[in-house]
Amino acid sequence: MPTTVKIDPITRIEGHMAVELTVDTVGGVQQVVDARCSGTMFRGFETLLIGRDPRDATPYTQRICGVCPIGHGLASAMALEDACGIKPPHNGRILRNLVLGTDFLHSHILHFYHLAALDYINTAGILDKPPWSPGYIAADMIGGSTARALVEHYITALAMRRKAHQMGAIFGGRMPCAASFVVGGATDVVTNDKISAFRSLLSEVRAFIESSLMPDARTLGTLFPAYFQIGAGCGNLLAYGGFDLDSSGAARLLPSGRYTNGRFHSFDQSDITESVKHSWYTDDCGNLNPASGDTLPDAEKPDAYSWIKSPRYQGIVHELGPLARMWISGQYRCGISVMDRLIARALETKQVADAMDVWLNQLVPGEAACVATTVPTTAGGVGLTDAPRGALGHWIRIEDGKIARYQVITPTAWNASPRDDANQPGPIEQALIGTPIADTSQPIEALRVVHSFDPCLACSVHLVRPRHSPKHKPAASRRRHVRCR
Repeated sequence: MPTTVKIDPITRIEGHMAVELTVDTVGGVQQVVDARCSGTMFRGFETLLIGRDPRDATPYTQRICGVCPIGHGLASAMALEDACGIKPPHNGRILRNLVLGTDFLHSHILHFYHLAALDYINTAGILDKPPWSPGYIAADMIGGSTARALVEHYITALAMRRKAHQMGAIFGGRMPCAASFVVGGATDVVTNDKISAFRSLLSEVRAFIESSLMPDARTLGTLFPAYFQIGAGCGNLLAYGGFDLDSSGAARLLPSGRYTNGRFHSFDQSDITESVKHSWYTDDCGNLNPASGDTLPDAEKPDAYSWIKSPRYQGIVHELGPLARMWISGQYRCGISVMDRLIARALETKQVADAMDVWLNQLVPGEAACVATTVPTTAGGVGLTDAPRGALGHWIRIEDGKIARYQVITPTAWNASPRDDANQPGPIEQALIGTPIADTSQPIEALRVVHSFDPCLACSVHLVRPRHSPKHKPAASRRRHVRCR
């Protein structure tokens, strides 16, 4: 008989997320036969921007998420620059790359050690106090000296994350939420002292990536080979690209593109639409390109189960993230699975860190990093980049010199999306289906799948409603309700 398991909340992610699994025995193996991902906060950040000065969007949207704010600031500035028809100068482009790079290093180190690794380590006798315990225990978890070494690196990684933020603050003014990002470039004044300070911190983080992160990712791959066959999901990949290498924006360190139905294709943002069939939004918001999209909540909508919309490219489900970027660039095409996501993220961390060392040499001390901007009375613009967790897009419409429409589609909106009008499950939902579950009271296998995507629900759903009762309640048929560590 099928068993329903709900993990709510899924912790060690950014934001509030629940997963409901239907587990049954198929071919003698107990496994997930159906899955539903729910974003459990209301998405409404875009509505806060309507009527404001368009230049407010860059600092405001960085507050969507404190873990990955730089991508939002960059995409927002790019959207308004598109509307204004301007490009940042050389120093502005390089400064943006460097500050965004620090966000990548911080976020990728955070994910591996502090959000995902504990799914594979038995911390009994090492980390026995909250928040590390109690937690799920599985027979295949790493123990002994290897576990202790990984926990030591867990602690060191905290210092590396701090150094990454210190780097970001040198050219960004502060971290998180860089103050120097503005429409037209960056406000920081480049000096040799700042370059030297940045390089010193970067060398320490690069050494950690080489000596700890890369070997530790390989260790997990060696000890958990089954996870190269688990969590494949939809098999389609999408990236907008990131880190401009020239003033045109055509050449990027991380190229744009998509891998759909086994073939590589170019990417056109006009082919993006968002379904709201199973999302708590009015049907008027459905199947629109974000340039004309709306965010109108409907908390009583029948058959809805998430505050996340369902972005699709030409109606097709796509996965986003480091694996998608590495696959599209040709630097990693070994497979699509839980373990492939972890390894691709580690490889990308090194790639970005190495590129940052090169970009430092391209800065010109004393040269301007920003151009003057005049906000148009009426215009529209799109800002597309890749943030640590995947492709990020901001769409702006300006009327009478004010923001008339603003839409954001985040990486996790794609990855954690619910079913769409064609009843296609989202990427995480598809990746969960078929996952073996040894013990429904401790579904660690499902947690490993979800965490491999590094979901960020604060980005995907932007407003909570304090002092209000929830608008959705657990179904009476749910037999198990478990919380993860």
